[in-house]
Amino acid sequence: MSAPGDNLTVNGDRLWQSIDEMAQIGPGVAGGNNRQTLTDEDAEGRRLFGRWCAAAGLTMGVDTMGTMFALRAGTEPDALPVMIGSHLDTQPTGGRYDGVLGVLGGLEVVRTLNDLGIKTRRPILVVNWTNEEGTRFAPAMLASGVFAGVHDQAWAYARTDAQGKRFGDELARIGFLGEEPVGARKLHAYFELHIEQGPILEDEGIDIGVVTHGQGLSWLQVTLTGKEAHTGSTPMPKRVDAGLGAARIIELVNRIALAHAPLAVGAIGHLDVHPNSRNIIPGRVVFTIDFRHPDKAVIAAMVGELRAGAEAIAGRTGLGLEIEQVGAFDPVTFDEGCVLAVRRAAERLGYTHRDIVSGAGHDACWINRVAPSAMIMCPCVDGLSHNEAEEISKEWATAGANVLFHAAVETAEIVE
Repeated sequence: MSAPGDNLTVNGDRLWQSIDEMAQIGPGVAGGNNRQTLTDEDAEGRRLFGRWCAAAGLTMGVDTMGTMFALRAGTEPDALPVMIGSHLDTQPTGGRYDGVLGVLGGLEVVRTLNDLGIKTRRPILVVNWTNEEGTRFAPAMLASGVFAGVHDQAWAYARTDAQGKRFGDELARIGFLGEEPVGARKLHAYFELHIEQGPILEDEGIDIGVVTHGQGLSWLQVTLTGKEAHTGSTPMPKRVDAGLGAARIIELVNRIALAHAPLAVGAIGHLDVHPNSRNIIPGRVVFTIDFRHPDKAVIAAMVGELRAGAEAIAGRTGLGLEIEQVGAFDPVTFDEGCVLAVRRAAERLGYTHRDIVSGAGHDACWINRVAPSAMIMCPCVDGLSHNEAEEISKEWATAGANVLFHAAVETAEIVE
């Protein structure tokens, strides 16, 4: 296996300019992005990425989940490809870099290979996964989940957004319902570059996070049903207040996560109060719970404690209770060989690095089930992500892309 020389690096200025150009599509109100999956803005971002791939001489394929695969041929066409990439969709108030860095970092790897006239034995495949965020159509990492056989495609097509629009219909509407069967592409390896979305690397002054594991998670949707009544004329003992029940369960979530410190986390991410009027006691509250931990048994314990505690709260307050699991994945151990390739790349380039566990879910977590995978992380300011104020530096982005270049190209094998 031939590794690139330590003098070979990507064009950081070009990468940074590409990130800025993509950020002009679906701008947020505070400097970030709102390019939610299968919206017109998502389609526009996809088309721009497609034009850039065509200019780099890549052959584009689109599967029936709308995932985009841009192929740079290897000298052995039948060799399995090395895939690199991430996602272009964002949160409603998302940053410029979450996912985008991985896709455009992957494109920059190919552009640099073209600039240097380097051929690889294995093809290199740059990917833009559909609906990684899961904010419009739950769950997250939907297309990579179908690719890995975790989800059924018909089930994925039937997922609906808050307006009742179906995933499959919206995919066709924006013109990215491809013909390639999902999972038809077999892979030699997968590398994903991402911002950390946490504070560890910046706090410790580390250039590169070598991701060895990914936290597992459980997403629960809780529905509490009470009785709508006038806030002024209903005596306190007569109330069946769904808002009160929600408040008590929210506090319970916090206590459960703290009890499983230091690695456990838990929060309420989405909450709808009905009828949401200032002088009506809430008759129904629907909210989501996000529990995460790198140990599957701990996640199961937290969910069990939540169910028992929520049932007790509902019983004391006279509320109806429904708890539905709307997303989950087990903790991930990334491939030792791919992790070693990332670590070697960071060392070869002279970057400070440390092993790290990903606290967020990523497409690599599903793809690791069907191909050897690893992730590379770069710092982000204050660990802030899923926020328009998300920020990284050009130097951090370039370092991450350089490690991606070296790990992927070493794995794809340079042809001398």
